[in-house]
Amino acid sequence: MPASATKSLRVAVLADSDTRWKWGALTAQRLAPAGAAIRLDGYLLRGRATPTARQLTEVGVPADSLREVTGVEFLRAMTGEPYDVLVLALVGGGVQAMLHGLRHAWGTGRRPVVVTGYVGVVYEKLADGLLLRHGADLVLANSAHDADRFRAVYEGVGADASAVTEVALPFLGGEPYAGEHEPSAKQGHRPYTVVFAAQPSVPDSRKDRAYLLDRLIGHARRHPEREVLLKLRSKPGEHTTHIEELPYQKLVQGRELPANFRLVYGHMGEVLDRTDLLVTVSSTAALEALHRRVPTVVLTDLGVREVLGNHHFTGSGCLASWDQLDAGHRPAPDPEWVARQGVAAEGSYANAFDAARERITGLLDRPGALPPLSPYYTPETAPGYLPGILARHHLGPDGAPLPGAPAADKEPGAVRQIVRRAARGAYRHGVQRVAPVIRRMGEL
Repeated sequence: MPASATKSLRVAVLADSDTRWKWGALTAQRLAPAGAAIRLDGYLLRGRATPTARQLTEVGVPADSLREVTGVEFLRAMTGEPYDVLVLALVGGGVQAMLHGLRHAWGTGRRPVVVTGYVGVVYEKLADGLLLRHGADLVLANSAHDADRFRAVYEGVGADASAVTEVALPFLGGEPYAGEHEPSAKQGHRPYTVVFAAQPSVPDSRKDRAYLLDRLIGHARRHPEREVLLKLRSKPGEHTTHIEELPYQKLVQGRELPANFRLVYGHMGEVLDRTDLLVTVSSTAALEALHRRVPTVVLTDLGVREVLGNHHFTGSGCLASWDQLDAGHRPAPDPEWVARQGVAAEGSYANAFDAARERITGLLDRPGALPPLSPYYTPETAPGYLPGILARHHLGPDGAPLPGAPAADKEPGAVRQIVRRAARGAYRHGVQRVAPVIRRMGEL
């Protein structure tokens, strides 16, 4: 029976990191028809960035079930569970591999509506990432700006662009900024609060990260009446969507810090509740802040460059330097730019997912089975590229699991869990300790 008739929806989300789990799970909730009950089953793809229990708790999106799987285990699960919607919250190569694996697993039989998209701002590898996501029923674009770009890429290579669907970032929300905090009898004095939203891989050099840290600490010293917070994504040893070789927690060690400077973790929305000025290089947190009308600065100190991602904010009115901030600059975002970026600060956010809901309802109510998934990349169109992507997920050129692919039918035993933790620890040690040393040696 169609989901629109039963007023219930069974949704699966496959994610490969904490950030993508947050995006996928919240997207699943936003896509449910009004008044529909939703059962959400989460699958965490085993890999270097598989989120820890702490990271999942911090994300704060509950699921009816949640388990860690290999790609092949997931494909096997999808042949036995009658889902209505599947959200692939993965890096582009992972999406492409699962599309081919699911096409092989489902064949011409009944299948759920398959949805994918991007966690935040798309500022690099636009064509590569989009074509790896082609084949899903819905490819979500977080803004009108992105929707236009996505369609142009698909149409430019002769691929069907009808899957592109404009929505917004699913984690926007919270109370609008009401101005600088005033003292109250209940809360006492709440100082003007500056928050720097750190990113795991931007910038990526020790010199640039140390520079940003120095300027943030310097701002705290120049403004002792302010509270200055360094908002961190993860604790040492944890991984997020991007690899962090030089955590700020390590860079701050041994420094003399002013009393009004602190490192904080937690949900970004809760941090924004007390923020008067959000500062970042190019974090998606800037869009969250702009949605709530929190004054937001995207730093120009290291240049406005594609590699930093801050070029995305040209025309926003938010670009500024630490010198300007130290002198008291207050940014004024450009309303037209904000409207084009899906920030929905003017109040349209409540309807941002209507078109996607309507498309999903139409697909679910369609008589008979949906047509097989049809990615742009095939062994014929990309014979030198696609097989390698599929092989990384233990799939053959036709999407079938390769002989010997890891696909356990039960939870890993104690020995297997210990080996897995040791392997992850070795990988993270290599990323955070060994790789930077080798890089520095290469620069000698």
